[in-house]
Amino acid sequence: MEFCKIKIINKSGNPMPRYMTEGSAGMDLCADLKDDEQLDPMEIKMIPTGLYISLPVGYEAQIRARSGLSSKYGLTMVNGIGTIDSDYRGEIKVPLINLGGQPYKIKPGERICQMVINKYVHANLDEVEILDETDRSHGGFGHSGK
Repeated sequence: MEFCKIKIINKSGNPMPRYMTEGSAGMDLCADLKDDEQLDPMEIKMIPTGLYISLPVGYEAQIRARSGLSSKYGLTMVNGIGTIDSDYRGEIKVPLINLGGQPYKIKPGERICQMVINKYVHANLDEVEILDETDRSHGGFGHSGK
């Protein structure tokens, strides 16, 4: 397993993010709240974590919804997956939306999302007039019938 050194400032009263199991891809992040924060159906709120990170160039942090909150209560992230770039130094805040039918109270210290660290590459774009042909060609969105 490969490791990436990340500098982190934790201004919350919550524990440092950590992997919950040896096979976990993401670290859970907790809400940095003083009191419960109610999220009504279809309401969006930015939930602070109190965390600030410094990633090496060539790495990103993806902020993802927690599957348990999504499947049980309809809580997910407005933007699906958020990206933290290596040059961002602000607080990690999580744009949560309640897609469920009932209000949900986010508790101080509650695990609200997970953070996955990934390598990335920059692409060199080569503008052309035509692309190479493949068996798939223009087929997409269920073209294979599976």
